[in-house]
Amino acid sequence: KRYTVSQNRKCPAGKDVPAMPTITELELPSLPMEDPAFSEAPLPQFAAAREQHPWLATCAFGFVITQYDAMRDLLWLDHSLTGAYDNVVEAMQARGTQWGRFQQESLLAQKGEPHARIRKVLAPAFTPQQANRHRPLMRETIATLLDEWVPKGAFDFEEFASFFPISVMARLIGAPAEAIPGLRSSMEAFGLSMSMDPAFLPQLERATEVLDAFGQDLVAERRKARAAGRRGDDMLEILLDTVESGGLSERELYDLLIFLFVAGYDTSKNALTLLMDAMIRNPEMYERCAEDLDYCRKVTEENFRYLTTSTIPRVTTRDITYRDVLIPAGSMLFFPVSVSGRDPTAIADPDSFDPERQGDKKHITFGLGVHICLGQFIARAQIQ
Repeated sequence: KRYTVSQNRKCPAGKDVPAMPTITELELPSLPMEDPAFSEAPLPQFAAAREQHPWLATCAFGFVITQYDAMRDLLWLDHSLTGAYDNVVEAMQARGTQWGRFQQESLLAQKGEPHARIRKVLAPAFTPQQANRHRPLMRETIATLLDEWVPKGAFDFEEFASFFPISVMARLIGAPAEAIPGLRSSMEAFGLSMSMDPAFLPQLERATEVLDAFGQDLVAERRKARAAGRRGDDMLEILLDTVESGGLSERELYDLLIFLFVAGYDTSKNALTLLMDAMIRNPEMYERCAEDLDYCRKVTEENFRYLTTSTIPRVTTRDITYRDVLIPAGSMLFFPVSVSGRDPTAIADPDSFDPERQGDKKHITFGLGVHICLGQFIARAQIQ
């Protein structure tokens, strides 16, 4: 094994373990991830960092795992990691705010029994079979949105893509279409959640209030319908049944509605826009996608490897020894899975967009372990 989880630094016989460096004692390269200019050309900066240290760097908020294999190894250690949402709330100076409470109590921040219980409630609605069942709804939604663009005479793909996942999710929970524009502006604000810039907190707080009020109004209207003997056939009915049986609290229900919209919005919209950028540069692939769904699946998966949207924050809950480096409990780690697939130490010819590539190194866009993205199959189907 290249890593172990340490409770102490003694051998079984009681002798001291030979000294090894802690992560804080290493001379590491620094990545200016807080600088907007960093996003203009991150890949050369990651390559330069790996020249100085093969898998580690620092940033303004903690440590960055820079190498694909190291990300994959460490993300599997769910029992030794937790979501870094307390740290994010602290950095955003958001203690006592509605947005701060949501960050600390949402599904992504849960662990152990609460996480397993809530995930078990949602899991049946997010299987590959359910994603395939929703493909006609997705196609219908796409057609409606495209029809709205035709009279405009021009096409802003990013704006179009921003309405697509939210429109699908609204239909999956029975939300009215007229609510979508207001929800969209709130979720655009929610995209600032990981900015680490407290100046955005007022926008995040307003967005949380809007989304929470929307969820409570939606639930109230549905309960009126149920009381009158009218039941729907959507995800909200499942959630309400679970509340009534004691499987979810009222607060967990509203937080889940916020989570379902937010989790499926920014990442899907951005991944779809990045993929369209790749297709514009590879028009023969785009044309083939329209004729061959299996090839379209390959293109979608290749784009998840090539360039995607997420950085996963984690905090260690106990000491971890990995590749002869001690990572103490309480260390803040960032996993930039968005660029992990462009690591030449793990993937051959990583800068080539090749849907037919062979190899056993799969992308880790959706994370790993018990916190792997619940909505990954819905996201795949939407993008395809």
